[in-house]
Amino acid sequence: MTCIRPFIGLLDDSVSSAIPRLSSAAIHTGGAQRAKYEEQVAAQEKRNIDAAESGMPELIRDFLDPADFYKAVKNVGIDFFCGVPDSLLKDFCAYVTSHTPSSNHVITANEGAAIALASGYHLATGRCGMVYLQNSGLGNTVNPLMSMAMPGVYSVPMLLLVGWRGEPGKRDEPQHMVQGQATPGLLASMGIPFQVLPDYLDGAVQALESARQHMISAKGPFCLLVRRQNFLPYKLPPSEEELFPLTREEALVCVADGLDEKDVCVGTTGMLSRELFEYRVARRQGHEKDFYTVGSMGHASALAMGIALFQPSRQVFCLDGDGAALMHMGSMSSIGQRPIGNLKHIIFNNGAHDSVGGQPTDAAHHDRFSFAAIAKGCGYRETFLAVTEEEIRACVRRVRAAEGPVMLEVKCLKGARRNLGRPTRTPVQNKADLMHFLQIGK
Repeated sequence: MTCIRPFIGLLDDSVSSAIPRLSSAAIHTGGAQRAKYEEQVAAQEKRNIDAAESGMPELIRDFLDPADFYKAVKNVGIDFFCGVPDSLLKDFCAYVTSHTPSSNHVITANEGAAIALASGYHLATGRCGMVYLQNSGLGNTVNPLMSMAMPGVYSVPMLLLVGWRGEPGKRDEPQHMVQGQATPGLLASMGIPFQVLPDYLDGAVQALESARQHMISAKGPFCLLVRRQNFLPYKLPPSEEELFPLTREEALVCVADGLDEKDVCVGTTGMLSRELFEYRVARRQGHEKDFYTVGSMGHASALAMGIALFQPSRQVFCLDGDGAALMHMGSMSSIGQRPIGNLKHIIFNNGAHDSVGGQPTDAAHHDRFSFAAIAKGCGYRETFLAVTEEEIRACVRRVRAAEGPVMLEVKCLKGARRNLGRPTRTPVQNKADLMHFLQIGK
């Protein structure tokens, strides 16, 4: 494997063997982005060399190369992968997406479905699969793990690779801090053995061997917790063509510009809510009209439904994402089967899990996937589709005038600007602001 430090041979063997070699194969991007990653890797290698030469190997920072870990996973007999991408796993997930046949890799709508899929794979082949997810998705896995996969039920072995957001001692967002503290206890209470994935290859191989032995002997799930920056960077190759003219943020501006001062917005998890927050800042507006769903991925539409049912005099706009809408799409049937005239559901479909690495969703298949058709089948009164700025602004006017529930699907580009900030209001402040706003003019 080629390394990007030809000068390593100038050191003696005892020093050079102590330094983790950061592989250029892991840096898969183009142009300026690739140069930036190479610069970061080179800087870390310099720090590693300085630490080794100073006789302080404990200061050496290790990183797992996604390619090496992928090979190690396959060496323990795992070659089927499924799950929901996570920001801490994005480099490994990107490598899996790039190097695994589609028949052996499925990005599922939610984490519980991934547990069921891995169970079906085991029933069909007798082999163990890998399920990857963020720890915030553990809640979605509890039922299929406890009532299907555990040794006391169907005894289905599988390897869980879980990104540990909110790890104690690490700075993170409030929702992740709560989840991170609870993660080890949650796994322990379910009876799932776990260990932290080491950030060097030999340790990772040993952890995988421990997982393999458990899956063979106990015939149940085993979990590896992944800390922040465990992996070297690996990016999906850039898309060769831009299918749509607007970014999500540009499309969001078109939508928000068309809303009334009494309208309520429920923003979905991820970058869309961050963009909505900054839209209000740029317009010198307050944030009391908006609920920023910082966690609870996939539940924004049900939350918006709850507000709309008990605030019938206000129009309630659910500003959803394709990955989030797919995660708990059953809420669309609950919405569609009720006469909620003031609920307007807008899905910004960029075909990607944008905030966790840009891995594709099923909604990326624009030629054969349609949220509008699904909404119609669930009972939404009307559906609209918009791509250009003119179409979006015209559709927002029609959506506001229509009797709900209605859906507008906006197709846009994936990606976000680099300097996108985060809400400066805490979740509790956001809740109080919105509740106060909802009481005005009742």
